[in-house]
Amino acid sequence: MAGRIPLILLACGSFNPITHQHMRLFELARDHMHQTGLYQVVGGIVSPVSDVYAKQGLVSSKHRLAMARLALQSSDWVAVDEWESQQADWTETVVTMRYHYSRAAGKRWPSTKDTPLDQPSASGPPQLKLLCGADFLETFKVPGLWRAEHIEEVVGRFGLVCVSRSGLQLEQAVHESDLLYKHRHNIFLVHEWIRNEISATEVRRALRRGLSIKYLVPDSVISYIRENNLYTQDSELKNKGAKLRPLTKQTVLD
Repeated sequence: MAGRIPLILLACGSFNPITHQHMRLFELARDHMHQTGLYQVVGGIVSPVSDVYAKQGLVSSKHRLAMARLALQSSDWVAVDEWESQQADWTETVVTMRYHYSRAAGKRWPSTKDTPLDQPSASGPPQLKLLCGADFLETFKVPGLWRAEHIEEVVGRFGLVCVSRSGLQLEQAVHESDLLYKHRHNIFLVHEWIRNEISATEVRRALRRGLSIKYLVPDSVISYIRENNLYTQDSELKNKGAKLRPLTKQTVLD
C-alpha cells in the first residue's frame, strides 16, 4: 500500500491575539485530514500578517509573534513563522503560500507522536493547504480584496481546509461560487462538533473593559499582555478609519 501524502497546514491572519480557538483549528484539521486516509499532516505554520495590513486595533507584529510562540510552546508540530509579518508591504495570501511551499519542498518533515499508524509513513514532496475558518470563504466575495487569479491558485493549486460549526454554511459558499465549485475536490470541509465561540475581537473587548480572559487564551499569553500593556482603549484606535492595505494595493495594481 502506498504511503500517505505529506501535508503542511498554513494559517494566515492577524492573531491579535492568538486564542485557543486558533490552535484548535489545527487539531481539528489534522484529525480530519488523517481520517481521509490520504494525508499525513507533517507540520503546521502560523503566519501573522504584517503591520502594514492596517486593521484597526492591530498591535505590532513583534508582540503578535511573541504571543503566538508562547501559546504554541507545547505543540510538537505547529510553529510560528515571521516571514510574512516582516515584509515591508502587505503580502497576498498566495505569495505567502508560494514562499512556504518552496521552503517545504527542500525540508525533511519528521513524524509527530500523533502520526497515523494504520498506513505507511508519508512519502514524496509535501503538499501545502491553507487552513481557515468558515468566514474566510466570505472574503472571496469582498470587491477588490482578491484578484481572481489568486483565488484560482490558492484553491486550485494548493487547496483549503475550512473548519466550521455549520457544514451547510461551507457547502453553500462552495455551491454559490463557480470558481470554488470547480475546485471543490480541493476544498476540505471540517465540522466542529464541540462549539468554540472564542473570538480575538471579543478577547480585546474584554481586556479594554478590565474583564477576565482566563481560559480564552493561554496563561502565558495573558501574562505577556499584562507585562506589555497591550489591548487598551488607545491601542484599539490604531488604524481607525484607515483602509485595509489589500484594498488600496489592489486599486493601485488595477
